Amino acid sequence: MPTPSHVIIGVHGLSPKPPKKEHSVGWVLAIGEGLRRNLNLDVAPERLGFELVYWADWLGRASIEPEKDNEPYLPAEGEGPLPSYQQRWRDDGLRDALGKVARPIDWVNSAPPTDWIREHTGLHDVGVLLLQKRIVDLGTYYSDPEKRAVLRKLLADALLRNEGKRIMLVAHSMGSIVAYDVLRDFGRERPTTMIDHLVTLGSPLGMPYVLDRIRQESAAVRTPSVVQRWTNLADRRDPVAIDVHLGDEYEPSDRMVAVADALVLNTYRSREGKRNHHKIYGYLRAPEFSQLVSNFI
Repeated sequence: MPTPSHVIIGVHGLSPKPPKKEHSVGWVLAIGEGLRRNLNLDVAPERLGFELVYWADWLGRASIEPEKDNEPYLPAEGEGPLPSYQQRWRDDGLRDALGKVARPIDWVNSAPPTDWIREHTGLHDVGVLLLQKRIVDLGTYYSDPEKRAVLRKLLADALLRNEGKRIMLVAHSMGSIVAYDVLRDFGRERPTTMIDHLVTLGSPLGMPYVLDRIRQESAAVRTPSVVQRWTNLADRRDPVAIDVHLGDEYEPSDRMVAVADALVLNTYRSREGKRNHHKIYGYLRAPEFSQLVSNFI
């Protein structure tokens, strides 16, 4: 098979993660499952041209041993297409109610107390832990210039290695913050390196704390100038994607590229059957994401 003229570059979220090979395989399997179930497309992994930017060891944390990973890639239950947001949530009143539950929250530098998070968000223990952990790691990212530079360089190097190809950059969770920062840097330093499509999944880019940090580095909060298209996918029940509508916060670029927000249903379940509406594998096989990949390849 000829080498693809395109590449899908993935940037995962916070550690810990399985080893790079296993985690990369999980991304590819989830993308392939979505294409097969939602669009009846059987796409060979080589045709995706997938490359994972792996940074789970960024803070010295050990990888999760695959046999001890309670949230590995697992095929979704049932057969046929997975539910899309529009198919599942047809009732406008229910959509409005979910929107109020997922309202944006003003965050501070330190993690809010657990009781405060429960009271103001309605989240249970899993959601609370996800938010607290991400705030701590964000603090490290923003307070340690050396670690921040190392993390950004991993992605920058991957983009430069693939210069000349059509690039879809898929960034999950805190990885979307790293991706945004690197692309803004490219806009200033390498304006000819174009990204065909930026896709953010379960992104915390709408958190006021994150927006404030962006304003400290850039004159405006907007779409990076090197991006030709930006789609933001979020599940309203995802405790990290507190603000699911980034288009309200990010102005269009000088090329008039604006964020296109879309709601999805992340149906991931762990080995024990517990739901995790933030898990990357659930986003990667959502029908809305499958359509984006199909259009790209």
